[in-house]
Amino acid sequence: MKTKTKNLIENIVHAIFLILGLVTVAAVLMITVYLIVSGIPAIREIGLTDFLFGKKWASTAATPSYGILPFILTSVYGTAGAICLGVPVGFMASVYLAKMARPRVRAVVVEAVSLLAGIPSVVYGLVGMMVLVPGIRKVFNVPDGASLLAAIIVLAIMILPSIIKVSMTSLEAVPKEYEDASLALGATPTETYFRVSVPAAKSGIAAAVVLGVGRAIGEAMAVMMVSGNAPNMPELFQSVRFLTTAVASEMSYSSGLQRQALFSIALVLFLFIMLINATLNFLLKRDKSNG
Repeated sequence: MKTKTKNLIENIVHAIFLILGLVTVAAVLMITVYLIVSGIPAIREIGLTDFLFGKKWASTAATPSYGILPFILTSVYGTAGAICLGVPVGFMASVYLAKMARPRVRAVVVEAVSLLAGIPSVVYGLVGMMVLVPGIRKVFNVPDGASLLAAIIVLAIMILPSIIKVSMTSLEAVPKEYEDASLALGATPTETYFRVSVPAAKSGIAAAVVLGVGRAIGEAMAVMMVSGNAPNMPELFQSVRFLTTAVASEMSYSSGLQRQALFSIALVLFLFIMLINATLNFLLKRDKSNG
C-alpha cells in the first residue's frame, strides 16, 4: 500500500514537472511567433538590407529612415566591453571567495554581492547618471559623459553578481579530493585553485558568462539613462542607443510603420540572443566532448 502511494505521488510530481516544462516551451514559442508575425511586415516594407545595414534612424522625420546598424553595433560593442571588464573581475572574485577568503570576509562580501543583485536597474542608471557620467566628462574632458563608455561600465557592474554567484557555486562543487591530491603532489594552493579547481568547474563558469551576456544585452533602463540614447554610430565617448533602448524609448508613442519597425528591432534582438546562446552552448558541448 505504501509503495503504491509513493509511486502515485512520484507520478503526480513527474506530471506536474512535465506540464510546467511544456508551459515554458509554449511560452517561448508564443513569443517567437508573435515577434515574427509583428516584425516581418516592417522588414518587408523597408527592405532587409536597408533595415539591417542602414546607418540612419529617423523614425519621426518627414521622410523617415529605419536603419538599425548603429543599434546593432552599439549592442555588440557594449556587451563585449561589459564582458571584457566584468568577467575577469567576477571570475577572480569568485575564486577568492570560494577558496581563499576568510569566513568573516566571505560572509560580508557574499552579502554585498547578493545586495548588488537585488538593486533595481533604474537605481544603477540613476547612480551612473549622477556620478559616473559627470566623472567621465571631467576625467576625459569630453562635452558629455553620457556615452558608450558609461554604458559599458554600468553593464559590467550589473553582470558581476550573476558571474560571481554562479562561479562560486561551481567552484564549491568541485570534489575536495581533487585539491587534496594536487596539494599532495607538491602544488601550492594557488596553483591548485587555478589548475585543478577552475578547470573542473569550467562548465559552471561558462554558464555564468552566458548569464552575464544575457543580462548585458537585455538591459534597457540603466543603459538608457547613461548612454545618451542618441541613434549615432558607436564611439566610446559619444551618445549611443542600444537595441533594447531603441524599443523602450519609442514604443509608447509609436504607430504605423514606426511601431512595426520597433517590433522588427525586438525580433532582431531576440534572434541575436538566441544566436549567442546557441553558439556558446555549441562551444561548451564541443569542449566537453573533446575533454
